[in-house]
Amino acid sequence: MGIRSGMMYTAGIVSVGASFVSWLLSKEYEQDLARADRWGLFVGEWAPTFFAIGVALRIEETREEVMTGRTEEDRRQQDRMGRRLGGRVTAGV
Repeated sequence: MGIRSGMMYTAGIVSVGASFVSWLLSKEYEQDLARADRWGLFVGEWAPTFFAIGVALRIEETREEVMTGRTEEDRRQQDRMGRRLGGRVTAGV
């Protein structure tokens, strides 16, 4: 699908920052401090999910590297070369 583990790790880190920003903004606009805390916690719950998906994707990436004997960078380079040559690059090259 094109989604890499690094993208999920980045989303997790952004989610932590968004949680803090959400809490700060809610604190300013909500009259009840408990409600502001809930907004920050709601967004903060996304981070572990993104990190868990990132770990699962990394396991799959590593498994693919072990099974094929090629690193992800090798595969990307071969895909780029194949597109340049009109798909005439074989898998063993």
